[in-house]
Amino acid sequence: MYSKVNTCCLEGLKGYVVECECDLANGLRSFNIVGLPDASIKESKERVRSAIENTGIRFPVKRITINLAPANLRKEGSQLDLAIAISILQSMGVVENFSEEWAFVGELLLDGRLNAVQGCLCMVLSLKELGYKRVYIPKSNAQECSMVKGIEKVCVESLSQLIEILNGEKETEILEDIDIMKQEVSYDVDFSDIKGQKFLKRAMEISAAGFHNLLMIGPPGSGKTMSAMRLSTILPDMSFDEIMETTKIYSVAGLLGEKNIITTRPFRSPHHTASQVSLIGGGRVPKPGEISLAHNGALFLDELPEFSKSTIEVLRQPLETKKITITRVNASLSYPANFLFVAGMNNATRKWIQ
Repeated sequence: MYSKVNTCCLEGLKGYVVECECDLANGLRSFNIVGLPDASIKESKERVRSAIENTGIRFPVKRITINLAPANLRKEGSQLDLAIAISILQSMGVVENFSEEWAFVGELLLDGRLNAVQGCLCMVLSLKELGYKRVYIPKSNAQECSMVKGIEKVCVESLSQLIEILNGEKETEILEDIDIMKQEVSYDVDFSDIKGQKFLKRAMEISAAGFHNLLMIGPPGSGKTMSAMRLSTILPDMSFDEIMETTKIYSVAGLLGEKNIITTRPFRSPHHTASQVSLIGGGRVPKPGEISLAHNGALFLDELPEFSKSTIEVLRQPLETKKITITRVNASLSYPANFLFVAGMNNATRKWIQ
C-alpha cells in the first residue's frame, strides 16, 4: 500500500517541500528511511513506532519503506516525525480524509504528543509561498505562526487528536491570525535610567536617529555598558517586515523561548572570548550567529581591544553588505545582518585605535 504526505525542511531561512512517501509491503518486518536523512530523522523510526502504538494503534508487522523526496538533498530536523507517522497511518487505512494541498510539521514524543520544532515560522511561511492551503503544526508553535496570513494553520497537541480531526470525528479549528502591530511594546530597561552623561546621551540619540555606529571611550564604571544596553529602547519601533524577519531568525536558531514573537529591537552583547563562528554563524549546516541575531537591533562589543583582531575583521563585510554568507561543505547559506554596531573601551587602551 502506497501513500504520500507533504512536509517541509529548511535551508537557512528558506523552506522547501519534502514528499514523504510510504510503502507497506509483505515480507520480513523492517522499517527503513531513505532519501539522505540525518541522524535525527533516522532516530524518528523509534519515536514514530512508539507514538503510534501508544495512541492505541497496532504498528504494522510489514516491510516499511519511507522515501524522502527529492532524494538528492540532505534532510535534517525532527519536524518530519509527524509526516512519517501520517504516511504510515494512511497506508494502513487509518486516516481517510486527506488532500495534497496540506502539509504536516511536528516532532513526536513517545506517548504521541507533539513537541515544538525550531524554524516552524519559516516553514509555514515557505509553504504559503509555495501555494499550500493548510498546514498542521504543534500547538506550542501556534503563537509565532499566527503572524502568517494566507494559509490555514491547524494546531494539534497529539497524534490521536490529529487522527480524529482527519477522520472528521473532531471539528477542525483553524488558528486565528493576529495583528502584531497592535501589541504593546515594552522593554525591561529604559533610556531614562541614564542620569547625567549629557554628551553621551546626545551622541546615542544621533546614533539611534540615523542608525550610525558608535564607539564609547571612558574609564571603568562610567556607564558605557549600562548606556549601551538602553540604546535599542530609543530606536524606532519595528515594522511588520522587520518583526517577521527577526522572528524567523530566532525561530531557526531555537531562541524564541517564551517570547514567541520578537516585537522589540534585539540587543546582543557577546563576550570578548567569542569565536568567529559564534559571531558570524556556522556549523556543519550553518546557523545564525550573533550578527544575525542582532539584525534590526544593536550589537555591542564591550572591551573592544580584548577581541582578537581576526574576530573584529570578520565584521567588515557584514557592516558593508548588511548580510552574511556562510559557506560550508554541506551548504552555502545567507542570513541578514543589518545591525547597529556599538563598541566600548577604556581610556587606558585608547592608543589601540591610533
